[in-house]
Amino acid sequence: MQVLNCIIIDDEPLARKGLQTYCNDISFLNVVGVCKNALQANEILHKQTVDLMFLDINMPIVSGLDWLKSLTSSPLVVMTTAYPQYALESFSYEVIDYLVKPISFERFLQAVNKAYRLTKTTEDEEVFFVKSDKSLKKIKIDEILFVEAMQNYVKIVTTSETIITHTTLKQLRDELPNQFFIQTHKSYLVSKAQVSEITGNQILIGTHKIPISVRLKKEVLQQILNS
Repeated sequence: MQVLNCIIIDDEPLARKGLQTYCNDISFLNVVGVCKNALQANEILHKQTVDLMFLDINMPIVSGLDWLKSLTSSPLVVMTTAYPQYALESFSYEVIDYLVKPISFERFLQAVNKAYRLTKTTEDEEVFFVKSDKSLKKIKIDEILFVEAMQNYVKIVTTSETIITHTTLKQLRDELPNQFFIQTHKSYLVSKAQVSEITGNQILIGTHKIPISVRLKKEVLQQILNS
């Protein structure tokens, strides 16, 4: 498995500790630096390879955004801040995600899954990670049959198992590559490649029957036929 070297940059000790704890729970993250300001982070970037930065905005000496503007090139960046109003400006500097404190582990995991996909080599399999039963489960994307929303949880049905995780269908839809998946109903997301038959307002995937909403039916048919 590819490992991402990451650094944490935040002037708040509790925030640094919380992010480091999250990182330590994820097998593909390797923390190579924990910094209380951008100057410390700058030194690390000059000394070793860094794949991912968790960057606060409001810090002494120089703000996270001002430092990011000054870099001619940078690793992938996830902003971690208490200020939602800087999101639009941050994305103009190509940050990959914007996490507003307090940051839940599920939201953090969504951001690092995105980073993992963006840095994976062509030899790596397409995978992502979800939290289930107090542990992290690795799921191969090409083995997913469909995803079903269940209030604040989702059920991920694969070719070999069913996994329950505490997230929303929207968050999972944002994580999965949209060229392979399509939402057929407010509660369902399906793998286009796994569809075996379309009958009326239902999709068949093996023995599973997935509903197609009237509102989405035209788009669903077009995308599945084109795929």
